[in-house]
Amino acid sequence: MRPTMSARSTRALTSLTAAAVLAALTACSSAPADEPAPEAAADTAGDGGGAEGVEIATVLGDGIDVHTEPGGGEVLHTLESPNDFGVDRTFLVERNEGEWLQVLLPVRPNGTTGWVRSDEVSLTSTEYRVEVDTGDFEFTVFDGDEEVRTGVIGTGEGETPTPGGRYYFTELLQPPDPEGPYGVYAFGLSGFSETLETFAGGPGQLAVHGTDDEDALGRQVSHGCVRVSNEDITWMAQNLPLGTPVEISG
Repeated sequence: MRPTMSARSTRALTSLTAAAVLAALTACSSAPADEPAPEAAADTAGDGGGAEGVEIATVLGDGIDVHTEPGGGEVLHTLESPNDFGVDRTFLVERNEGEWLQVLLPVRPNGTTGWVRSDEVSLTSTEYRVEVDTGDFEFTVFDGDEEVRTGVIGTGEGETPTPGGRYYFTELLQPPDPEGPYGVYAFGLSGFSETLETFAGGPGQLAVHGTDDEDALGRQVSHGCVRVSNEDITWMAQNLPLGTPVEISG
């Protein structure tokens, strides 16, 4: 399925300092703190999907209240948009009840959901999904029922394993040094390390990213992030939109 580029996806994104990015993607690499880190990259992937795919909600305003139940109720979170990377805030929609949407949230604990008003977001859809098998050190990308790409991964090691669960891509980052430890691209995930509450001053956010050491793929090598080859992460960056669901098992 050939991706198309929407007006929102072609908008230039705010660049961040290396320190800010390292603080967010804390579970990705064992590189020293002064290692150059990714900047927010323009989202060049299209919606990739049709009516049968999952829905992706993008916040229209400068923030959104997330409620505990449809119709209102307690405000669980108020999340700003753009997010800390200068990227429009997105959610993976789990249920569409018309005026209200149940969405997967990029907060702790992993798997947290809440309800947002549908008139405060724009909706797109995708048939893409990524399945990550940490036991077999393999990822598979599906377009509907069709398997379109597979590859070898590196996962969390020792006391910092890659946690299983359902996540989605929250931002696409482009490292200033494509030969550095993050590779040529990094997708932020909506989940966090379950063993690192903080790391190097950040929240321990998970990611799927490239690597400067592809010989280490097929092993436990990270602080919890999923590493793939630079060729694979480039394909993902060109084809998978923000909001694409990522299922991690093992």
